[in-house]
Amino acid sequence: MFSKMKNIDTAFRHVRGFTMLVVCGSLIMSCFALYKSFSLVSQMQEKVYILANGKALEAYASDRKDNIPVEARDHVVTFHKLFFTLDPDDKVIKTNVTKALYLADDSAKRIYDDLKENGYYSGIISGNISQTIQVDSVNVDINKYPYHFRCYATQNIVRTTSAAHRSLITEGNLRNVSRSDNNPHGFLVERWNTIENRDLSTENRK
Repeated sequence: MFSKMKNIDTAFRHVRGFTMLVVCGSLIMSCFALYKSFSLVSQMQEKVYILANGKALEAYASDRKDNIPVEARDHVVTFHKLFFTLDPDDKVIKTNVTKALYLADDSAKRIYDDLKENGYYSGIISGNISQTIQVDSVNVDINKYPYHFRCYATQNIVRTTSAAHRSLITEGNLRNVSRSDNNPHGFLVERWNTIENRDLSTENRK
């Protein structure tokens, strides 16, 4: 009888041990499944899908500090293209300059007012002049805030009888501001001034 009870007690211990092992294994598997689920969700949140020409393109979200040099250079390029791309049309000039002034402080507004007062824009309209700009390079120092930049570009000025090419070098600072539809990069050009603006060549048009 005692042998029988001992066998029952041993069997019970084995069953209890096996049950505890199964429970512990289930808990470990559940914790691992939860961890992997949260990890997968976190990875999915870092991905952005952009629909372009009917195709889903995958993009990755990242901290802004990783993109500061790229966004800063593009902000400077966009500002200069808007400010210096002019056609003999008052509406085109106002539209481009207005967009440019959203990207800069009053230093750009003062330059615009000076050019307007000196008849620069009216001369473009009356002379049927078209002006474009090609930004060659933009250097941005992100080691010190506000970020200092220097822009190297070439102006192309097309008149009825000639086409002129001018070297343009400007500099200024970039300050962080809130992003908006008018300022998608979230930068503001400050203390903008022209270092050099000289003739490179002039060609006669036939």
